[in-house]
Amino acid sequence: MSFWLNTKRVARYGLAGFVRNGFISLAAIVIMTITLFVLAALLVSSAALTTTLKSLTDKVDVSVYFTTDATEAQMLDVQNSLKALPEVAAITFVSREQALSDFRARHKNDQLTIQALDELGGNPLGASLEVRAKETSQYESIAKYLDTMQAAATGSGAVIDKVNFYQNKTAIDRLTTIIDTSKRLGYIVALVLGLASLLITFNTIRLAIYTSRDEIGVMNLVGASHWYVRGPFMIAGVLYGIVSATAVLLVLYPLAAWLGPASQNFLGTFNVFTYYTGNFAYMFFVLMLSGIALGALSSYLAVRRYLRM
Repeated sequence: MSFWLNTKRVARYGLAGFVRNGFISLAAIVIMTITLFVLAALLVSSAALTTTLKSLTDKVDVSVYFTTDATEAQMLDVQNSLKALPEVAAITFVSREQALSDFRARHKNDQLTIQALDELGGNPLGASLEVRAKETSQYESIAKYLDTMQAAATGSGAVIDKVNFYQNKTAIDRLTTIIDTSKRLGYIVALVLGLASLLITFNTIRLAIYTSRDEIGVMNLVGASHWYVRGPFMIAGVLYGIVSATAVLLVLYPLAAWLGPASQNFLGTFNVFTYYTGNFAYMFFVLMLSGIALGALSSYLAVRRYLRM
């Protein structure tokens, strides 16, 4: 009974302190709202970067072009040998007929090229394989494997006309560098902002606790436990976090709706509003949990010095 009574008192004192320190509570909420808004911006920008990089990665591949006299069995042997490689994620076969159709579609406005193709009276293009790796850094090892097959000039390797990896190597290397750098930079930015946010919120909440230092001193003199003294301030810190997270979620909705079409036009596949509505539960959980943890932890640390009075 005593435990529940103390819990009610702590919660009531925490709520009273939250309301009583109106200006200081507002300052803490503003700081935490900015902090959580930056966190939300990091979540959205990370998702946008991941989606954009994935879209670019999906467009990168190694193409294996076969000679025009390659038989179906020989091409199938090459395809099966590539499927056995652990680096390979997917392989798409493009027949000679499909290659010719795609070539005509790409050059439909170039009458000279189409006329030259018609004058040949046949299909000069060979079939091909479009090989996609699991990671961009693995394309080079796949290309080297194909080079070894081609250099042997025996068996299925004899029907390989060329491999286009080295024409795309610069783009693949740049994409790999962008992916690796963005991951490292994201971790560093998140760590720095997290520490800065904790420090700023800690100092703001400490100001609220400073106004109640006499009250804390009296509690210490009458023998109140440390948790009984800390409790109201941690409740207030949790309320700061809940109010701040709610404010961020409310502000994000119209902002995401406004940025949605522009983000899709700029990034191609990523829409901020679609991401926000589709991942609202995830955003709600992360922001609420971060706000509550930040407020409670800052209050816990800020009140420590007054417990030694």
